[in-house]
Amino acid sequence: MSQASKIALLKEMLDSAEANIRSAKQILNEMTGGSSKTQYSTMAEKVGTMSSNNERHVIEGVFDGQNMIGPDKKTYSVPANYASKSKLVPGDILKLTIMEDGSFVYKQIGPVERKKVIGTLTYEDGQYKVIANSKAYKVLLASVTYFRAEVGDRVTVVVPELEDSEWAAIENVLPKNGDDEDKDFDDLDI
Repeated sequence: MSQASKIALLKEMLDSAEANIRSAKQILNEMTGGSSKTQYSTMAEKVGTMSSNNERHVIEGVFDGQNMIGPDKKTYSVPANYASKSKLVPGDILKLTIMEDGSFVYKQIGPVERKKVIGTLTYEDGQYKVIANSKAYKVLLASVTYFRAEVGDRVTVVVPELEDSEWAAIENVLPKNGDDEDKDFDDLDI
């Protein structure tokens, strides 16, 4: 076996081992209730702020995949359609303004570094997921319906570049090419 072949084989083995470790961590987090909320609570304590005046309250916090965690460790509901259309990913910094009339206005003020991956949309245990790079990422139902995605579709998702996340945001649904429907898009450079 040539040295180039050995290097390629070693790289493949390491990639597989990393994917297996990520999958094992994900399963363990799901079984034990996960530590992502703690991670985002800690982050929110460091970067979040709270202020008030007579007309409104302003809270800055961290998006956890579904909600915003404030510096007070409280969970603030983020509308799924806003999270989907804005393609929010865990770790994004949000500003919530609670108006005098009680309405909530969110604004993304600090997006985290992102990367795009391609995977297949699945549905299991009442949750849509995208399987990509040997990992199952949860996606919001609002994203699935917004893009009119169906189970089995190949989709591009956005995930935090530096953090391991259980959530992803759907970027787009890849087109089906008739007879080439099963074409492997994993080699695309996106």
